[in-house]
Amino acid sequence: MHRACKLARRGEGFVEPNPMVGAVVANSDGMVLGEGWHQRFGSAHAEVHALAMAGEAARDATLFVTLEPCCHTGKTPPCTDAIVSAGIRRVVVAATDPFPAVSGKSISILQQAGLQVDVGLLQHEAIRLTAPFRMLTMAKRPWVIAKWAMTIDGYLAFPHVSTDGSGESHQYKWISSEVSRAIVHDLRRRVDAIVVGVQTALADDPLLTARPSGPRPLVRVVLDRQARLPVSSRLVQTAHEHPVLVAVGPRAAKDQVKQLQDNGCDIWHSSTDQSSQMLIDLAHEFGARQMTNVLVEGGAHVLESCFKADIIDEVWAFLAPKLLDTNKPSLRLREILSNTRVEAIDQTGGDLFVRGLLRHDLLGR
Repeated sequence: MHRACKLARRGEGFVEPNPMVGAVVANSDGMVLGEGWHQRFGSAHAEVHALAMAGEAARDATLFVTLEPCCHTGKTPPCTDAIVSAGIRRVVVAATDPFPAVSGKSISILQQAGLQVDVGLLQHEAIRLTAPFRMLTMAKRPWVIAKWAMTIDGYLAFPHVSTDGSGESHQYKWISSEVSRAIVHDLRRRVDAIVVGVQTALADDPLLTARPSGPRPLVRVVLDRQARLPVSSRLVQTAHEHPVLVAVGPRAAKDQVKQLQDNGCDIWHSSTDQSSQMLIDLAHEFGARQMTNVLVEGGAHVLESCFKADIIDEVWAFLAPKLLDTNKPSLRLREILSNTRVEAIDQTGGDLFVRGLLRHDLLGR
């Protein structure tokens, strides 16, 4: 089952909104006869790949699978049919599938066909593996990752220092290392959307693309109540190449909204200006669009607003070995980080990379 979980990870960024799933066929001596993973949305499931590799040797063997096999016809035929036809004697399932058309039904079908079915081996690992899928299925919103880089004294941005008396900086100064930024681009490649506030868009004029691009279109989302995003910005100027969604409030200027639309931006209209409710509603809009993973990369205000709205599930924080005793540190983000259930700590180009969870109820912990 450890091997099946490892295989499942290979589908990350390719299978969504489906879950990542891995499968291994083994005989009674523990010899692996076949293995596979769900490789791309709409393609054959992990069980089918593993059974195909095992061939006739699958008869009377055991199938280890990280998620309850499907029993309905979607983009592919039911995996339960393939399992029974292959002559599998025993199926070991790590976790049940929360999808209503499957949940518990597949296990009953296999048992009625005379197979031994055991459930729960490495269950916590499998549930964590499918957390984004479970969030979309059960809560109707995506798994939301908050990412930020900050100095060890709690600052998220260097002040803009004028080099010519204009009051603006002509050279962006990164807090995190080049290695850390490469990790973030890798994360961008596998998410459905990246969210920033309009202040970040105005101050930095970012592109917010993944470099190199990933297997799915990355929707660039700007939280912009008043529709202040300039049509001259790089985001708007590239909207026909890379999708841009601007979330506006009920009082946004109609002429500016139309200009954004005319330049290729998608507009989502919030029914409220109240920050938390707007973010909650937007998260459910993402869910309606079948977005499975969303990355929030906004400044301190946007990040803190998302935490206040309770829509953050996972934290990626890069702590740079730098001090910046000026302006106002983000004490709230430091507090959040101290209360994060840490999953991993790594060193990335001199930075300390902390990854962890904020929400545990969905994962059964």
